[in-house]
Amino acid sequence: MTSRLGWFIVIAAVYLLHQDLWLWRQARPLAFGFLPAGLAYHGAYCVLVAVLMWALTRYAWPSHLEPPATGAAGDGERHP
Repeated sequence: MTSRLGWFIVIAAVYLLHQDLWLWRQARPLAFGFLPAGLAYHGAYCVLVAVLMWALTRYAWPSHLEPPATGAAGDGERHP
């Protein structure tokens, strides 16, 4: 149960970080000399979300949803 609460807190925090109200009205400072701050923030946010989705599928995916591994890989069997 603690693990589920931890994932919930992380997902809620990432969701709240998506609402970047502080960078809407300013184009300066420029990141890397050419990228507006809001766009740089959104790019970093997208990387964060990709890492979070990888972690969710790697560590929080329910094992009962996966079919049991039977036979050799590529044996042509279809699992419902």
